[in-house]
Amino acid sequence: MTQAINLILSVLTFLAQTFLLWVLVFSLISFNNVRKIAAQFLSEKNVILAAFVISLLATGGSLYYSQIAGFAPCELCWFQRIFMYPQVILLGLALVKKESKIIVYSLLLASIGALISLWHNYIIYISPKSTTCSTSTVSCATKFVLGLGYVTIPLMALTAFALIIMLFVGQRISIKK
Repeated sequence: MTQAINLILSVLTFLAQTFLLWVLVFSLISFNNVRKIAAQFLSEKNVILAAFVISLLATGGSLYYSQIAGFAPCELCWFQRIFMYPQVILLGLALVKKESKIIVYSLLLASIGALISLWHNYIIYISPKSTTCSTSTVSCATKFVLGLGYVTIPLMALTAFALIIMLFVGQRISIKK
């Protein structure tokens, strides 16, 4: 079961990274065309719904890995969770109440979470000699998952945060004239 979940989440991560890269390259080539496309698809409701689904998948994957697969989260994983888990509630409420002002708060949470996740990925991919996270007994350099030969849990988190950020920033750019 865990291998199947790893594969699914790794493939979703790869697809999300491919999409992020495509948006970045296309933005550099033709920013005005990206703005036009974004204006068609990135309504506040669509962006909040997409961010809600992303945060729900990230939270569900995180809980699966710790509660079912038995992977103990390191200290940096806990901090990333602090900035991802509330997104499910905030964005869910925003959908129900049709409240778009939550985007600013969600963007802030995602940005802080992405910075923590970026540091965690640095430890895993670049500086694995950092074996512990201050008081944590689990090494921040531990790779519980290595999907598709490179996808780790912190990379999944970074990708989710980056997607949420891209959606919200893209939505704001699309509405500016």
